[in-house]
Amino acid sequence: MAPRAATREQLAGAARAALGGGRRLEAVERVAGGSKKGVYRLVMDDATTAIAYLWDDAENYWPAAEGDDDLTDPFSPGLGLDLFQAAHARLDALGVRVPAIRFVDRDGAHCPADLAIVEDLQGENLEELLARSPGAAAPVMDRLAESLEAMRGHRAPAYGKVAVVDGGGTSRGTSCEGVVLDRALRDLAEAASRDPRIAGARDRLEERLLGLAAAVRPRAEYAVVHGELGPDHVLVDTDGNPVAIDIEGTMYFDVEWEHVFLQIRLHDAYQPLRVGGLDEDRLALYMLAQRLSLTAGPLRLLDGEFPDRAFMAGIAEHNLKQALELVHA
Repeated sequence: MAPRAATREQLAGAARAALGGGRRLEAVERVAGGSKKGVYRLVMDDATTAIAYLWDDAENYWPAAEGDDDLTDPFSPGLGLDLFQAAHARLDALGVRVPAIRFVDRDGAHCPADLAIVEDLQGENLEELLARSPGAAAPVMDRLAESLEAMRGHRAPAYGKVAVVDGGGTSRGTSCEGVVLDRALRDLAEAASRDPRIAGARDRLEERLLGLAAAVRPRAEYAVVHGELGPDHVLVDTDGNPVAIDIEGTMYFDVEWEHVFLQIRLHDAYQPLRVGGLDEDRLALYMLAQRLSLTAGPLRLLDGEFPDRAFMAGIAEHNLKQALELVHA
């Protein structure tokens, strides 16, 4: 999809503000992969580059849903500059590499929507590196494990989005497992309405969710988690450091949520990130909940105009089968 002409005109002034007035914006290239915000590479006339994040409704492929703007819901969409900056500050303070911020515009001086311009890391992401050379990826995985340890070691007495908790706010619900259960039941209902296989197993899936949630013991401290730390959300800089992107959903939550997602996305490559001391009951609940989320979410996204439809349908199909295996085993 080509950027709108107005977008390029607006980005030109922001690019000069971010990178220096002596440069002129030569090209705007859409970067593939974003589903909630526009991601553009800005190329200046001296070949300097940067990445622009644009949180505009027109850039969001997800169909609007009730509660999308409720920041007290840890799982509401991570949209906007406030969430990005809060997450960036927290991760940076913990020593987790994130793209450096060059410029922000929250007042509409250049664009009618929230805008951030950050450093451009043009190398491979971790997913590509793992596929090309697991050996070359090994030291990056070791450094990612160090970043995850720093995140796991920083505790908060409340759960929720970093912007909410660090701002002294309170999130909905009474526990992480309760919030996950509520969301999983909604995902189950939504998936059942869209696929007869889930509909046929709905009672068994609901019973399993309720049973797994009942086994979880209370917890009063929470770690920093990215929430969607797949290898496509980890870039690799020129020094071989992992760089976390798409960080707006960063929250204080059960660390098991992060590790379930990492297991799902990395498969056998997850091994270097494995840690001891995780709660098996939470892992079991969160695995089924994430399988349902990764079924319902892509099916919902396909209601809109998301371009890579076969890819998204494949994610839904794979996770649907995995969810059913968890109750047929």
